[in-house]
Amino acid sequence: MPTTPPQAKSTIDVVIADKSPLILGGLVQIFDRDDRFNLVATAADGERFLEAVERLQFEVGIIGWNMPYLNGQGVLQSLQKDKDAPRLIVFTGNGAPDIPRQVMRLGGAGFCSKSDQPTVLLDTVQAVSEGRMVFPFMDMSRSGSDPFSGLTAREQELLASLSRGRTNRQIAGDLSISLNTVKFHLKNLYGKLDVKNRAQAVACYLNTSGVA
Repeated sequence: MPTTPPQAKSTIDVVIADKSPLILGGLVQIFDRDDRFNLVATAADGERFLEAVERLQFEVGIIGWNMPYLNGQGVLQSLQKDKDAPRLIVFTGNGAPDIPRQVMRLGGAGFCSKSDQPTVLLDTVQAVSEGRMVFPFMDMSRSGSDPFSGLTAREQELLASLSRGRTNRQIAGDLSISLNTVKFHLKNLYGKLDVKNRAQAVACYLNTSGVA
């Protein structure tokens, strides 16, 4: 008797990691309303996401960039050589211009900004599940000399805050870190960018990112 071919999988299994309970709650509702997806689990940080990778089977992971215990960069590095790892999309509100390039370099499959419409993230997950890569436009000719390529995720976050005019004390409050920690990160940041103060750092950021 003729055999019946197996049916194609009808839904895409997804796990989401984000430090914000509000963001997680909103994404749960968005994905639950779309029949293309099956939300398998959520995680509050990168370490818990890696635990989900070890014990669950899913196709696409959506991770934040700035997460406690293990950030998005750390998650990508941990899974970079794992051939069976899910395809990863970084979903972040961090505006540092080099993050998409870092995600691509570390083996990520896609990048979405939290300022994008929810449909952009949903369509990105669909495309990534089909084997495509989804990134914003990047001038790859500058990748070898990008002054931001050596910055840590925290340093990029601080640089984006500086560009918005935030003071050291405001940045400390925004990121829930001490004022001395902010000063420590800024000292390292200035050294890597070869600048002397915040005004020069912001000018470097604006000139490189093309922000008006």
